[in-house]
Amino acid sequence: MKVASGQFAVSRSWQENAATCTDLMAKARDGGADLLVLPEAVLARDIADPDLVLKAAQPLDGPFLSEICAASRGNSLTTIMTVHVPTDDEKALNMLIAVRNGEIVARYSKLHLYDAFAMQESRNVKAGNDVPPLLDVAGMKVGLMTCYDVRFPELARRLALDGAEVLVLPAAWVKGPLKEMHWEVLVTARALENTCYVVAVGECGPRNIGCSLTVDPLGVAIARAAEAPMLLFADIDPARLAHARGILPVLDNRRFSRPELINPVESS
Repeated sequence: MKVASGQFAVSRSWQENAATCTDLMAKARDGGADLLVLPEAVLARDIADPDLVLKAAQPLDGPFLSEICAASRGNSLTTIMTVHVPTDDEKALNMLIAVRNGEIVARYSKLHLYDAFAMQESRNVKAGNDVPPLLDVAGMKVGLMTCYDVRFPELARRLALDGAEVLVLPAAWVKGPLKEMHWEVLVTARALENTCYVVAVGECGPRNIGCSLTVDPLGVAIARAAEAPMLLFADIDPARLAHARGILPVLDNRRFSRPELINPVESS
């Protein structure tokens, strides 16, 4: 499987962001990718207006995703991103969406909200209550995660035990002391401890670090970006996955049971 990582800076305008996404989709197809991963929250962003994610939220049949779905018709590329979708209680869901051939083929509402480092995602966002599904892409099983989820090893382990061979992680990783180190260590750990590929794609720009990277099942970074917009390609090799799981059978050697989601918490 060939994966593409489309790192860019999200603007205030959903129209501009839709144009950027569809351009990256075309370039990923031209590059032979089976899977394109884009950053978290690609509808709209403004560091001076943190409530924009709620004000700009759109339903799944809104104009933004309608453009994305239209651009995906007629080919087999799977494109993954997250968008904010309004709810009935004046908040939004941070929803990971997978689009293929004109349809939404998978969705996942972010479980772990970023109430950390003096930020409060839960002010505008309602947490999801369901373990992400697995998605079939080019004969491989793909597990879905979003940004802050990477700090919770139980989710990655659950997806690996459910059968994931590749974990995708759209993100908007905020800059700050040691934060780039946290990002690289956590992404690498989730790959190595679960013997999975991890495709982690960060938003860049004035607030977030970018630094997208793809890590193989033995912890080797096989593609990485710096802080600027970039489209990266990497090959996901089933033979490398089988080799890693053969010499490092952590999933078979574990002594703990399969992680389960605790009682859902109602977001206030």
